[in-house]
Amino acid sequence: MILNDVHRGITKYKKRKRIGRGPGSGHGKTAGRGHKGQGSRAGASNHPTFQGGSMPLVRRVPKRGFNNRWAMTVAVVNVGQIDQAYEQGEEVTLQSLAEKNLAKGCFDVLKVLGDGEITKKIKISAHRFSKSAVEKIEKAGCEMVVLPGKTTVAQKKRLAAKENREKNK
Repeated sequence: MILNDVHRGITKYKKRKRIGRGPGSGHGKTAGRGHKGQGSRAGASNHPTFQGGSMPLVRRVPKRGFNNRWAMTVAVVNVGQIDQAYEQGEEVTLQSLAEKNLAKGCFDVLKVLGDGEITKKIKISAHRFSKSAVEKIEKAGCEMVVLPGKTTVAQKKRLAAKENREKNK
């Protein structure tokens, strides 16, 4: 093997398959659809979960409970983790937590929980704080900043109704 022959004949973009262009192409006559049957007809398509007539896996698997697709995803950080990761006088923000891999992934709300101890004076910004976390943070003399969370549609409607009432007075 010669090194410059390795990539010879490999092109970046593959030519599209031209179907129904005669027997010489290898994809003529039935154009890759085969003879008769559902797949050979025009406009043929079946359900994505269709499994040849047997009961689909989606219907066979038992379903329990309720999955709330509109629920907020809450990221959790413990007071002890913050104490280990941050130095005296540092500021705990959503960005700094992400940089230190304490609040990973995509989330709507950050909650600080009270597991562990905090000894350093730190400014902590989060959406929610547990009661035990509040006690430990205040005991250590740290500063807490409660960030505004997402406003729900119901909250927006309530605010709009309140503003309308105030205008009409």
